[in-house]
Amino acid sequence: MNSILQLFAGKAIAEHNSFAELQNKIQTKRFLKGEILQYQGDRLANAYFVKSGLLRSYVIDKKGKEHTFMFAPEGWIISDISSQFSDETSNLMIDVLENSEVEVFSIQFFSNIFHHYPEFSQESALILMKRVATLQKRVIMLMSATAAERYEHFLQTYPNIAQRVPQKMIASYLGITPEALSTIRGNLFKK
Repeated sequence: MNSILQLFAGKAIAEHNSFAELQNKIQTKRFLKGEILQYQGDRLANAYFVKSGLLRSYVIDKKGKEHTFMFAPEGWIISDISSQFSDETSNLMIDVLENSEVEVFSIQFFSNIFHHYPEFSQESALILMKRVATLQKRVIMLMSATAAERYEHFLQTYPNIAQRVPQKMIASYLGITPEALSTIRGNLFKK
């Protein structure tokens, strides 16, 4: 997927007479591994569509421990949605795990698309609902699933990144220690 526009409206948007106008509202930027795109407490957070590379969102608790919220490989969007809709400072940090090319845009970008181009709203709503469903499954799994089940769900959700990120970040995402993850991985490989 080359652009957020393709994700939300498929080929139809490329044929729309205002495609160039929409493209002008998006900035494409390259970031290096290790860069932080957003800090906790930032105002006016952006959204990022990953064209290539890998991003991550996370929080740091009062004890200084990182808790990974989500990963964003190619074709995914990452943002602190609650800060954009509530006009509050951001809760999430977003960093670059691999050299990445991303499209950067504000939440108003979506409002403009839906307001000016209602024909794209239905497809876009379905994509957003899938994202919400994925997050809902994650919350339910954190509340009720075993660590092994959460790891298997991680592998299904992110099939191509298990070897691309440090195990401590995966453990953080799962809400377990790196040692527990190592045990789970060992047990899976024995099967």
